[in-house]
Amino acid sequence: MRATGRPTLAGVAERAGVSLKTASRVLNGEPNVADGTREKVRLAAAALGFRRNAVAADLARGGASRLLGFISGDIANPFYSAVAGGIERVAREHGLHLITTSCEEDPARERLLTEELLERRVRGLVVTPTPAGHDHLAGELAAGTRLVFADRPAAGLAADSVVIDNPGGVRAAVRHLTAHGHRRIAFVGDNPEVWTFRERRAAFAGAMSDAGAPGAERWVRPGAHDAGTARALVTDLLTAPEPPTAILAENNRVTEGALRALRAVPGGDDVALVGFDDFPLADLLGVTVVAYDAAELGRRAADLVVTPGPAASSPRTETVPTRLIPRGTGERRPRA
Repeated sequence: MRATGRPTLAGVAERAGVSLKTASRVLNGEPNVADGTREKVRLAAAALGFRRNAVAADLARGGASRLLGFISGDIANPFYSAVAGGIERVAREHGLHLITTSCEEDPARERLLTEELLERRVRGLVVTPTPAGHDHLAGELAAGTRLVFADRPAAGLAADSVVIDNPGGVRAAVRHLTAHGHRRIAFVGDNPEVWTFRERRAAFAGAMSDAGAPGAERWVRPGAHDAGTARALVTDLLTAPEPPTAILAENNRVTEGALRALRAVPGGDDVALVGFDDFPLADLLGVTVVAYDAAELGRRAADLVVTPGPAASSPRTETVPTRLIPRGTGERRPRA
């Protein structure tokens, strides 16, 4: 059978024997239409299989759509899945629908996705930003578009953001390891251009200095964007002439790679490990972590989208607290 195309509002009006305006009023739920006319239009729409374009209807009435956008760094990462779950819960409470997509930490893709979602007149947008500048969005903010940045603030743009207490979490991890006798502590992290890496690296250097172990930069290894790279970096550290006795992994992917390296390298089971970010099965594996509520981060970001602050107020920044959970790997003491 040859396709005839999607049924139109004009087709519904013709079949019901009413004007286009009347058909539109019925299907958009507007009042002051006779019950008989309303029933004829609904029956005609059902017979034709007509589906209302809710986005177009909202925009035609001068409002925004009921869509909320979320651009994550990598939706396959459990962290971003949890953030998306928190956003969706708030969106649902406000009658909004969430569109989730991933820029894969690519600035060009992030900008493309941002433009495409804004073209669809989303009610608001939550972005986990790449290191690229975001000053090109200043006009959108001035026009009233709700933009909130999650996990990292925007670069070059004063906008609302929700971040994790990175300094507090790293300091707690270093204090925990030094309390168990460690001084040679390595910090293995992701992209050095990303704001979270810079925050955690600076906190690591400061905490090591406070612990009486200056010069900790020699133990810093950036560039572990995935578990495989993290495993290679940790392996190199453990097989060096003076290996670290403890490792602080900057995120969940780095922790995964570090665990694989510790399992493969002789003596690796004696090396202490604290991971920043909790992850599935960490409790069963006995991995000590710096944890926080990623879903709460998403909820707070969505709340900032749906509850705009006063027009004259400064951009708001909210911080999600962290806590250290000792499970075994972070309590190993250095070998004599």
